[in-house]
This record gives sequence, C-alpha cells and structure tokens, in this order.
Amino acid sequence: MYEVLAEVVRNGFVESRHYGSVAGLAPDGTLAHARGHVRETVLPRSTTKPFQAAACLAAGAPLTGERLAIAAGSHTGEDVHVKTVEAILADAGLHGGALRCPPDWPEDEATRAALVRAGEGPSRERMNCSGKHAAMLAACVANGWETGTYLDPGHPLQQGVRTTLGDAAGEMPSPVAVDGCGAPLFGLTLTGLARAAQTLVRAQDGPCRAVADAMRAHPEYVGGTGHANTEFMRALPGSVAKGGAEGVFIAATREGHAVAVKVVDGSPRATTAIALAALAALGAETAPAAALGTVPVLGGGRRVGEIRTTPEGRQ
Repeated sequence: MYEVLAEVVRNGFVESRHYGSVAGLAPDGTLAHARGHVRETVLPRSTTKPFQAAACLAAGAPLTGERLAIAAGSHTGEDVHVKTVEAILADAGLHGGALRCPPDWPEDEATRAALVRAGEGPSRERMNCSGKHAAMLAACVANGWETGTYLDPGHPLQQGVRTTLGDAAGEMPSPVAVDGCGAPLFGLTLTGLARAAQTLVRAQDGPCRAVADAMRAHPEYVGGTGHANTEFMRALPGSVAKGGAEGVFIAATREGHAVAVKVVDGSPRATTAIALAALAALGAETAPAAALGTVPVLGGGRRVGEIRTTPEGRQ
C-alpha cells in the first residue's frame, strides 16, 4: 500500500494527506529505506533532466558551467536564464525558433510581472525546459543530426538519453511517454530512480560527474531565485536535488545517500520535506536544510499550521 508521507495541518486539524512512496539508498547502494511501492514504475518527469544533459554531453554538446547546469535544470525563466539559453543556441548557429518546447510564462513572479508591464507574452525561451531543449539541439548540431525531429523517440539523441538513463538507473527505462515539454519521457521504478540519483554523486568522472559538478556549482541555474532545488543544494553543499512534475523528487548527498519520492496525488508542495525526512532516516546530516523541511499553512495571511512529514507505517 501507499503510505501517508505528509499531512496538512490547519489549526491543529489534519485537513489533507499526501500518500506516496519513497525509496532510499544507503551510500553502499543498498535499499535501506522503503515506504509504499518502491518497485512500481513511475514517470520521473523533470528529475531525469540531469541524465538528459549527460547524454547531450556524451554526444558532444559543448556545455560547461552555467550552460551545463541549465541543461540539467528547470529554470524559473529569469533574464539570466534566457540569456544562457540563447547563448547555447547561438553557439550552435541556431535561434529560439529551433526550440520545440511550448511557449510559456516564466515561473519567477517578478520576471512575469515585468514582462506584462512591457507588453510581452510567453516565449519558448522562458519555458522552464528550454535549457534542456537548447542542449539537445547543440548535441544534434555537434553530430550533424536532424534538428527538426530531435524530440522523436527514435532520434539518435533520444536513444542516447535512454541508454544514459538506463545505465544510471541499472534497469531498462520503460514505458515511453511524452513529457509536458514534448520530449520523450522514459519510465523507471522508484528504486531505479534513486539509483540514478546516487550515480550523480558517486560518479568519479564522465558526463554524470560533470553534470553533478555543474549543478552543485551553479544551483541558481537548476532552479532560480527562491527555488527549492536551488536552496536545497545551497543548504547541503555537495548534494544534488531535482524535482519534477506530478510529485516526483530526487536528491543525493555528497556522502552517497540517495532518495526518490513519488506523491501519488501529483502535488509537489511536500516533496522536498519528504525527501529531507527520508535522508535523515538514512543517517544523512540534513540540519542545515531544516527550513526546507517546514511548509507553512496560511490563514488570513498568517501562519496557522504546517505541512508535516509522517513516520513510517502510516497508511
């Protein structure tokens, strides 16, 4: 059965419950923390972006530093993010029209308000997956591959993504779906997803190590101002963290503890706190990120409760 991973408490009353599963690995790779259906296949959504970035790097995309971090991230659409995406495209001889992700507003509220005041609308560059898409296009150009069909699951780049992800997870990714941004989406078991997260921090060299180093050095390109992924990596140096839509989240510490979370109602509001609780259960030091483990519940603009994680065995 799925377990109750978090409860929404308002004025002392449990208003809602988030059910789901958590797979946690000890640094030696053993499954040391399991809640719910950890061997059930999930669609990992944007938690696979680091491995998509690694596949682009392995295919020859010239990505380093901020450019590699944004390829692995879900940025908030701030101006600095757009400039980085445009730079990746420009170096590949392309422009924003080559992107196949849908136009969108930036997630950063201040940036969105500025665009509205300026009379501007949604754009592909502002979409939170544009860094990944720009990296995929750069990899295609580096290999002379067709750029117009880079989102086809049979495209050489996407086959490389599937192989990279499978190698990191230790299992064959399946099924094949379409992500919100239009890119192929490959399913994994939750335990396999935790193994993939652990690969990022355990790799000694190669594309996965390069991606992890870029994410840790430039967390503001993995998310953005105030973003949970960004603040997680800042609070726990050496860690990696990446959330995805529909309540999926992965994290791994410098020491090698790794977790993968799936909330079955699809809400992401408690996933960071759930991941931190799981890491603590594995013996990882999470105190510096304690602020991220508390999600306030507001009433009339003031705090009247919180979203709290629950112990094992709650069903």
